[in-house]
Amino acid sequence: MAELAELLARAVPIGIGATVVMDLWALVRGRVFGLPSLDYALVGRWAAHLPRGRFVHRPIAATAPVLGERPLGWVLHYATGIAFALVLLGIGGLDWARRPTPGLALLVGIGTVAAPWLLMQPGMGAGLAARRTPRPWVARWHGLVTHAVFGLGLYLAACALSVLSP
Repeated sequence: MAELAELLARAVPIGIGATVVMDLWALVRGRVFGLPSLDYALVGRWAAHLPRGRFVHRPIAATAPVLGERPLGWVLHYATGIAFALVLLGIGGLDWARRPTPGLALLVGIGTVAAPWLLMQPGMGAGLAARRTPRPWVARWHGLVTHAVFGLGLYLAACALSVLSP
């Protein structure tokens, strides 16, 4: 039970830290490459329509806005980062959390690209793995890089946490 509590206690800062790294990458990507960031209000809109039985939108931007969608989207964004950190710690365990290595974190981070490709993009009207976007392979490449950066963030956050609480 104590091990589970420690895993949960580590997952929160690791997930938040990795998500912050990913968000910083989105800012850099926007400034350097002129690529817009995901509008998390649309994520909140998509999630708010789920209990109403609507999973697929074509496109989500054409769906009626929902009160509080932007904060809901940002909360879900960070909650997802924490959930993915839990997956990493479920695989690597406390040994990995106490002495993190980059390989597993990068592998899990890159693996998380399955969520947007298989769930979010189809649900928001972009199709499976962004196939309905103007340049699907460019969108896929940027998604893959962004999730690799998330993996790097998992590693960096775990390293910082392991120094602060060995």
